[in-house]
Amino acid sequence: MSEAKRLAAEKAMDYVEDGMIVGVGTGSTVAYFIDALGRDPNRIKGAVSSSDQSTERLKSHGIEILDLNSAGELSLYVDGADECDSHKRLIKGGGAALTREKIIAEASKQFVCIIDASKQVDVLGKFPLPVEVIPMARSLVAREILRMTGGQPVFRMNAQEKAVITDNGNVILDIHHLSIVDPITVEAAINQIPGVVSVGLFARRPADVVIVGGEPPQVL
Repeated sequence: MSEAKRLAAEKAMDYVEDGMIVGVGTGSTVAYFIDALGRDPNRIKGAVSSSDQSTERLKSHGIEILDLNSAGELSLYVDGADECDSHKRLIKGGGAALTREKIIAEASKQFVCIIDASKQVDVLGKFPLPVEVIPMARSLVAREILRMTGGQPVFRMNAQEKAVITDNGNVILDIHHLSIVDPITVEAAINQIPGVVSVGLFARRPADVVIVGGEPPQVL
Protein backbone atom coordinates (compact mmCIF):
# COMPACT_ATOMS: atom_id res chain seq x y z
CA MET A 1 0.00 0.00 0.00
CA SER A 2 2.86 2.38 0.73
CA GLU A 3 4.12 1.82 -2.81
CA ALA A 4 0.70 2.76 -4.21
CA LYS A 5 0.76 5.95 -2.15
CA ARG A 6 4.22 6.79 -3.46
CA LEU A 7 3.18 6.21 -7.06
CA ALA A 8 0.13 8.47 -6.65
CA ALA A 9 2.31 11.17 -5.11
CA GLU A 10 4.86 10.94 -7.91
CA LYS A 11 2.10 11.24 -10.53
CA ALA A 12 0.88 14.43 -8.83
CA MET A 13 4.22 16.03 -9.71
CA ASP A 14 2.91 16.21 -13.30
CA TYR A 15 0.65 19.05 -12.14
CA VAL A 16 3.45 21.09 -10.54
CA GLU A 17 4.75 23.94 -12.71
CA ASP A 18 7.94 25.93 -12.30
CA GLY A 19 7.60 28.99 -10.09
CA MET A 20 4.17 28.18 -8.68
CA ILE A 21 3.02 28.28 -5.07
CA VAL A 22 1.71 24.83 -4.15
CA GLY A 23 -0.94 24.11 -1.53
CA VAL A 24 0.11 21.04 0.42
CA GLY A 25 -2.15 18.83 2.53
CA THR A 26 -1.46 16.39 5.34
CA GLY A 27 -1.01 12.66 5.80
CA SER A 28 1.06 9.65 4.82
CA THR A 29 0.42 9.93 1.07
CA VAL A 30 1.17 13.67 1.06
CA ALA A 31 4.45 12.95 2.82
CA TYR A 32 5.61 11.19 -0.37
CA PHE A 33 4.54 14.23 -2.39
CA ILE A 34 6.49 16.56 -0.11
CA ASP A 35 9.56 14.36 -0.52
CA ALA A 36 9.12 14.51 -4.30
CA LEU A 37 8.92 18.33 -4.14
CA GLY A 38 12.05 18.26 -2.02
CA ARG A 39 14.15 16.75 -4.80
CA ASP A 40 14.22 20.21 -6.41
CA PRO A 41 12.98 22.69 -3.78
CA ASN A 42 13.92 25.73 -5.87
CA ARG A 43 11.59 24.68 -8.68
CA ILE A 44 8.59 26.17 -6.86
CA LYS A 45 8.21 29.59 -5.25
CA GLY A 46 7.00 28.04 -2.02
CA ALA A 47 4.19 26.14 -0.35
CA VAL A 48 1.09 26.90 1.69
CA SER A 49 0.83 24.15 4.29
CA SER A 50 -2.29 22.74 5.93
CA SER A 51 -0.66 21.52 9.14
CA ASP A 52 2.30 21.95 11.45
CA GLN A 53 3.36 18.39 10.56
CA SER A 54 3.53 19.15 6.84
CA THR A 55 5.20 22.50 7.51
CA GLU A 56 8.06 20.79 9.33
CA ARG A 57 8.54 18.25 6.55
CA LEU A 58 8.50 20.98 3.88
CA LYS A 59 11.03 23.05 5.83
CA SER A 60 13.30 20.01 6.17
CA HIS A 61 13.55 19.99 2.37
CA GLY A 62 14.32 23.71 2.19
CA ILE A 63 10.91 24.66 0.82
CA GLU A 64 9.72 28.12 1.85
CA ILE A 65 6.42 28.25 3.74
CA LEU A 66 4.09 31.04 2.66
CA ASP A 67 1.01 32.49 4.35
CA LEU A 68 -2.23 32.01 2.43
CA ASN A 69 -3.26 35.63 3.06
CA SER A 70 -0.12 36.76 1.23
CA ALA A 71 -0.17 34.06 -1.44
CA GLY A 72 -3.72 34.74 -2.61
CA GLU A 73 -5.39 32.31 -4.99
CA LEU A 74 -3.35 29.14 -5.55
CA SER A 75 -3.00 27.30 -8.84
CA LEU A 76 -2.64 23.86 -7.25
CA TYR A 77 -3.51 22.03 -4.04
CA VAL A 78 -2.39 18.43 -3.49
CA ASP A 79 -3.80 16.37 -0.64
CA GLY A 80 -4.93 12.87 0.27
CA ALA A 81 -8.27 11.58 1.53
CA ASP A 82 -9.73 8.99 3.88
CA GLU A 83 -12.55 8.17 1.44
CA CYS A 84 -13.39 9.14 -2.15
CA ASP A 85 -16.59 8.41 -4.09
CA SER A 86 -17.13 8.26 -7.86
CA HIS A 87 -18.01 11.99 -7.95
CA LYS A 88 -14.62 12.90 -6.38
CA ARG A 89 -16.34 13.90 -3.14
CA LEU A 90 -14.23 13.13 -0.10
CA ILE A 91 -14.07 12.46 3.60
CA LYS A 92 -10.95 14.01 5.09
CA GLY A 93 -9.70 14.78 8.57
CA GLY A 94 -8.18 11.56 9.82
CA GLY A 95 -5.09 13.63 10.56
CA ALA A 96 -7.17 16.36 12.28
CA ALA A 97 -6.18 19.04 9.72
CA LEU A 98 -9.58 19.25 7.97
CA THR A 99 -10.26 22.95 8.55
CA ARG A 100 -7.00 24.23 7.10
CA GLU A 101 -7.26 21.65 4.32
CA LYS A 102 -10.74 22.90 3.42
CA ILE A 103 -9.57 26.52 3.42
CA ILE A 104 -6.67 25.78 1.07
CA ALA A 105 -8.86 23.66 -1.21
CA GLU A 106 -11.30 26.56 -1.48
CA ALA A 107 -8.45 28.93 -2.34
CA SER A 108 -7.11 26.71 -5.13
CA LYS A 109 -7.99 26.59 -8.82
CA GLN A 110 -7.15 22.88 -9.04
CA PHE A 111 -7.41 20.29 -6.25
CA VAL A 112 -5.52 17.07 -6.98
CA CYS A 113 -6.33 14.26 -4.55
CA ILE A 114 -3.85 11.39 -4.21
CA ILE A 115 -5.06 8.08 -2.78
CA ASP A 116 -4.56 4.34 -2.88
CA ALA A 117 -7.36 2.07 -4.12
CA SER A 118 -8.53 1.20 -0.58
CA LYS A 119 -9.91 4.74 -0.22
CA GLN A 120 -12.41 4.36 -3.09
CA VAL A 121 -16.02 3.78 -1.96
CA ASP A 122 -19.48 3.75 -3.50
CA VAL A 123 -21.05 5.68 -0.59
CA LEU A 124 -19.17 7.89 1.87
CA GLY A 125 -19.38 7.17 5.57
CA LYS A 126 -17.70 3.88 6.41
CA PHE A 127 -14.72 5.94 7.56
CA PRO A 128 -15.89 7.96 10.60
CA LEU A 129 -16.67 11.54 9.56
CA PRO A 130 -14.44 14.04 11.42
CA VAL A 131 -15.94 17.30 12.69
CA GLU A 132 -13.74 20.02 14.22
CA VAL A 133 -15.55 21.63 17.14
CA ILE A 134 -14.94 24.52 19.54
CA PRO A 135 -14.30 22.75 22.90
CA MET A 136 -17.17 24.33 24.87
CA ALA A 137 -19.66 23.16 22.20
CA ARG A 138 -18.57 19.52 22.06
CA SER A 139 -21.60 18.02 23.83
CA LEU A 140 -24.06 20.34 22.09
CA VAL A 141 -22.68 19.48 18.67
CA ALA A 142 -22.62 15.76 19.46
CA ARG A 143 -26.31 15.81 20.46
CA GLU A 144 -27.30 17.76 17.35
CA ILE A 145 -25.38 15.47 15.01
CA LEU A 146 -26.91 12.38 16.64
CA ARG A 147 -30.38 13.87 16.22
CA MET A 148 -29.72 15.05 12.67
CA THR A 149 -27.92 12.07 11.17
CA GLY A 150 -28.37 9.12 13.49
CA GLY A 151 -24.61 8.70 13.45
CA GLN A 152 -22.70 8.05 16.65
CA PRO A 153 -20.33 10.89 17.67
CA VAL A 154 -17.12 9.80 19.39
CA PHE A 155 -14.77 12.28 21.06
CA ARG A 156 -11.32 11.71 19.50
CA MET A 157 -8.66 10.79 22.05
CA ASN A 158 -5.00 9.92 21.60
CA ALA A 159 -3.17 6.81 22.82
CA GLN A 160 -2.71 8.47 26.21
CA GLU A 161 -6.50 8.95 26.53
CA LYS A 162 -6.16 12.71 26.15
CA ALA A 163 -8.20 14.85 23.78
CA VAL A 164 -6.73 15.28 20.31
CA ILE A 165 -6.23 19.03 19.88
CA THR A 166 -6.10 20.46 16.35
CA ASP A 167 -3.53 23.01 15.20
CA ASN A 168 -6.34 25.54 15.69
CA GLY A 169 -6.81 24.63 19.37
CA ASN A 170 -10.08 22.76 18.89
CA VAL A 171 -11.28 19.16 19.36
CA ILE A 172 -12.55 16.47 16.99
CA LEU A 173 -15.75 14.45 16.99
CA ASP A 174 -15.69 11.36 14.74
CA ILE A 175 -19.16 10.37 13.52
CA HIS A 176 -19.55 6.61 13.11
CA HIS A 177 -22.21 4.49 11.36
CA LEU A 178 -23.09 6.88 8.56
CA SER A 179 -24.16 6.24 4.97
CA ILE A 180 -23.92 9.63 3.27
CA VAL A 181 -25.96 9.46 0.08
CA ASP A 182 -26.31 13.27 -0.18
CA PRO A 183 -22.97 14.62 1.03
CA ILE A 184 -23.55 18.22 -0.12
CA THR A 185 -26.69 18.49 2.03
CA VAL A 186 -25.08 16.78 5.02
CA GLU A 187 -22.02 19.03 4.77
CA ALA A 188 -24.16 22.17 4.75
CA ALA A 189 -26.37 21.00 7.63
CA ILE A 190 -23.50 20.08 9.97
CA ASN A 191 -21.69 23.32 9.20
CA GLN A 192 -24.76 25.24 10.43
CA ILE A 193 -24.58 23.79 13.95
CA PRO A 194 -23.25 26.47 16.34
CA GLY A 195 -19.81 25.43 17.58
CA VAL A 196 -18.82 23.51 14.44
CA VAL A 197 -15.66 24.89 12.91
CA SER A 198 -15.60 22.58 9.91
CA VAL A 199 -16.80 19.14 8.81
CA GLY A 200 -14.56 16.73 6.94
CA LEU A 201 -16.91 16.37 3.96
CA PHE A 202 -15.42 17.82 0.80
CA ALA A 203 -18.55 17.72 -1.34
CA ARG A 204 -19.45 21.33 -2.15
CA ARG A 205 -15.82 21.72 -3.23
CA PRO A 206 -14.73 18.22 -4.30
CA ALA A 207 -11.44 17.22 -5.87
CA ASP A 208 -10.92 18.17 -9.52
CA VAL A 209 -8.55 15.28 -10.20
CA VAL A 210 -8.14 12.02 -8.28
CA ILE A 211 -4.99 9.96 -8.73
CA VAL A 212 -5.23 6.35 -7.58
CA GLY A 213 -1.82 4.86 -6.94
CA GLY A 214 -0.87 1.79 -8.93
CA GLU A 215 1.33 0.63 -11.78
CA PRO A 216 0.49 2.72 -13.68
CA PRO A 217 -1.42 5.27 -11.57
CA GLN A 218 -5.06 5.83 -12.56
CA VAL A 219 -6.15 9.44 -13.15
CA LEU A 220 -9.86 10.11 -12.60
